[in-house]
Parts: sequence; structure tokens; C-alpha cells
Amino acid sequence: MAWRLSIEHVTSYEYEGEVLASYNEARMSPARDATQMVLDHRVDVRPSVPVMHYIDYWGTEVSAFDVHEPHDRLIVAARSLVETVAAFPDVTDTDWEVLCDENVRDQFYEYLHPSPYVPIDEPFRDVAVSIADGRTPRETVEAVSAWVRESLAYEAGATDVSTNARSALELGRGVCQDFVHVALALLRAAGIPARYASGYLHPDVDASIDTAVTGQSHAWLEAWTGSWQRIDPTSGADVGEQHVLVARGRDYADVAPLKGVYNGPAARSSDVRVTIRRVA
Repeated sequence: MAWRLSIEHVTSYEYEGEVLASYNEARMSPARDATQMVLDHRVDVRPSVPVMHYIDYWGTEVSAFDVHEPHDRLIVAARSLVETVAAFPDVTDTDWEVLCDENVRDQFYEYLHPSPYVPIDEPFRDVAVSIADGRTPRETVEAVSAWVRESLAYEAGATDVSTNARSALELGRGVCQDFVHVALALLRAAGIPARYASGYLHPDVDASIDTAVTGQSHAWLEAWTGSWQRIDPTSGADVGEQHVLVARGRDYADVAPLKGVYNGPAARSSDVRVTIRRVA
């Protein structure tokens, strides 16, 4: 069954004084693929400046903008109307021999090797070998997801955006970003290409029409087991109508919703607000 979701994602910064110039990239535009249709989307910036759009290396739409006038506040608001459907069940399951093929490993090189948030060291390799033993690649993806949920407790504030997979696992706590990074490390260590996916999640599976809720940015992953297998290691739930995809990449560094550089004093405060309404 299709869902139609209205999403408002507003990020604001207040600075201790006037910022003279800033250069920014926002990744807040829902992707267009077989499971979702973007009916409307716009990104507004205050102070008002032109916004340029381009597709990055990973296939994500980026809204880029520069602010060259003094300002003590920056507001970026993305508003979208998206129709989502559940992905058609895919039972494709390749074998380990295919994943070891040189051409396959070359094609998915960037999703098989370490990345800024996903170190692959001996502890991850040991666990990955143990989980994969006696399982097919597709079964291994599901087993890794279950292992991560058993090993990490969900705790907001326990980590921050700089926490990598190793640190999160040692801490034993984290949020969706950490769950995905740990799962990516294990899957890549097992030889399964895996990438980070981010977007939005409506928190209520039985959402009523026209009721606005506080939503959240969310992360899940996609693993290649003959085709791209989508899985949410934080909840274990299917990635379906409640998920709205925005960006893909090797890890969080490739998909951060807003990043940039500026010339001016430190930020006094920042605020991120995501509001989601199911409209049909």
C-alpha cells in the first residue's frame, strides 16, 4: 500500500556574532527511485540566496549555496511531498563464490573497504567469520543485523556524529547511525558489499491521515547479495513505506544532511526539526 508523506526538515544556526561568508551543501532532497515518487520538493535558505542543485558521486541530489552577506543566523528548510511504496520482495541470493569474483569486487570496491566511519580491523573480521559460517550471503546480512541489535543498546546522546563503528561497539550503545556503521563493518569484513542509506522514518506504522508527528532523520543499509537487499539494523523492521530515502554513500560522511565552512564566530546554538505528516 502506498503512503503519501509531507516532510519538513528545518535546520537553524545562531552565531555569537556576524558571519561574513559561508559555503554550504545540503542533502535533504528525497531520492527518485522505484519505491518512491517525489511529487514536490524545495529548499529555502535564509538569508535568501540562490540554491544550485547537482548530483554527487554517490547519486545523491545536493543543494549547494553560498552566503556572502553578514548574518547572525542561518536557516535551511527543506519541504517535500513524497509517495512511497513497499519494495517488491526480492529473494535473490548469490553465493560466496560470486562475491569473491574479481569483477564483482572491483565493481563494489568502495563498499567493501574501510571508510572514515567504518574501520575494518581484526575484531570485526573475527565476528564476521563466525556469523557467516554456514550461512548464505543473504542470511548473513540478516544475522549481522540481529547481532548488532543484541550488541548495542539504543541510547540517544550516548554517541555523536564523530563516533565510528569501533568506538560505538566498544561503548555498547548508540543511535541508528552507530548501528549501521557497526553492521557495515561486519558485512564488509565478511566480503559483502554494503552501503549506508539515510533519509526519514515515520515513527508510527499505523499513522492516521493528516496528523503531524515529530519525525526523525534515520539510517539503514543496503547490502548487495545478487541485488540490493535493504535492512534496518536498528529496529529489524522491513524498509518500506515509512522510510523515505534521501542519500546513499560509504558511511555518514557521504550523506550528512548539512555541512559547510564559514568565516565568523562560533555558533551559539543549533536546532534541527523534522515534521512528518501522512496525507494519504
